[in-house]
Amino acid sequence: MNPLIREKYVAVIGLEVHAQLSTKSKVFSSDAIAFGAPPNTNIGVVTLAYPGTLPKLNKKALEYAIKMGLVCHSTISRFNIFDRKNYFYQDLPKGYQLTQDRTPICKSGFVRIKNKEGVEKQILLNRIHLEEDAGKSIHDLDARDTLIDLNRSGTALIEIVTDPVLRNSEDAAAFVAEVRKMVRYLEICDGNMEEGSLRCDANVSVMLKDAKEFGKKVEIKNMNSLRYIQRAIDVEIERQIGELEKGNAVLSETRMFDIATGKTYGMRTKEELNDYRYFPDPDLSPVVVSEEWLSEIRASIPAMPYELQQKFMKVYGLPEYDAQVLTDSREMALYFEEVCKLTKHYKTASNWMMGPVKSYLNEFGKEMSDFPLQPVILVNLIELVEQGKVSFSAASQQVFAALLQDSSRPVLQVAQDLNVLQDSNVDSLLIVIEEVLQAYPDKVQEYKKGKKGLLAMFMGEVMKRSKGKADPKKTSALLEEKLNVL
Repeated sequence: MNPLIREKYVAVIGLEVHAQLSTKSKVFSSDAIAFGAPPNTNIGVVTLAYPGTLPKLNKKALEYAIKMGLVCHSTISRFNIFDRKNYFYQDLPKGYQLTQDRTPICKSGFVRIKNKEGVEKQILLNRIHLEEDAGKSIHDLDARDTLIDLNRSGTALIEIVTDPVLRNSEDAAAFVAEVRKMVRYLEICDGNMEEGSLRCDANVSVMLKDAKEFGKKVEIKNMNSLRYIQRAIDVEIERQIGELEKGNAVLSETRMFDIATGKTYGMRTKEELNDYRYFPDPDLSPVVVSEEWLSEIRASIPAMPYELQQKFMKVYGLPEYDAQVLTDSREMALYFEEVCKLTKHYKTASNWMMGPVKSYLNEFGKEMSDFPLQPVILVNLIELVEQGKVSFSAASQQVFAALLQDSSRPVLQVAQDLNVLQDSNVDSLLIVIEEVLQAYPDKVQEYKKGKKGLLAMFMGEVMKRSKGKADPKKTSALLEEKLNVL
């Protein structure tokens, strides 16, 4: 699109993020939850809506919803009722969905993000409410029929709804990424978007920069990838601008994003949507959140990414970039904290975590929880380098690799067995230095005439002749001293 045309418009974006809660059973029944179970096996009489069955609220689901609200700085509703959202669909056995309409468990609040320029923003929330998920309709496994899997039906969800305050797709993706990080830190949702545990709907409209009212809203449904969220929003913004530039009206409708074509396509207009006719569910009693229970939940909340980033910068003196990388997952942050309890070389520890450790995890597709070395082993390796006993190159490439295979032996012993301990003996180093200087008399003269850069060449020769065992710091000092007296 012509940048001059795009510049005329402002995008207005609001998000609805659905997080499937990691409870052992469903939100209003004791039916089990397990991703990947055979179709229609995690079901019972409540899930199937047999006549005479009654729902019973899963207290843990409500607790998880409150936890999310607290870390989002929301107001927690003390008096809660559940409502029936009435509509017909094949994968909704009851013909209604139990949700919260008038009394969402969490009201207002915000989530902090950083945009691509590194500027911090607070994305305002409208609400977070608790509800049950519907089943799953499968349209592509049978040429004639839609298949129904009710395993997911009744699973506990929280829906995190923003105000329409986002203005670009990058911030939208950053918001979902931050929400995913938060629910993982809280351990209330696994955040696996590819499994549908976390998915997003985006409400998108555009308006001229000087307009006073928002444009017609289009809802893009069920996006389960940060990349596709960003692409879908960008495509939809351009589509709407294109329609307005042609003089056409933008229809208020629900659309889907087609990954193959990279375009959105219409499902139904808003005028065709059902009237949900919310009303309080008569089978569920109101739920009162006591001050005592709220205090217990608040006390159980772990340090969150933003808090840990501030701590890592202030207490450990790390750059902001390091702090962000190390708090990307809770397991990584906790491991780093354990390392810092055992060493004062905080920046060095950060470099190891962001370098060799992350490289190993990425290469083998592992999570930090799968990392085989205990913090004390990594600390011993760091100390070996800091003491000048092993070069970083040998430690990171040889000793580290050996420890990953077998960490039962002491780190120093592994280094000895690999024959990578550095030589710090002055007499033996001087012998090698003398050999190098005698081998390059012309270079020695050039050095003395001012070509100080030749020191690196002499260092390289010493390291080569010592098979990498010469202590670099001592070697450099001895070389300079020797060259200055020649």
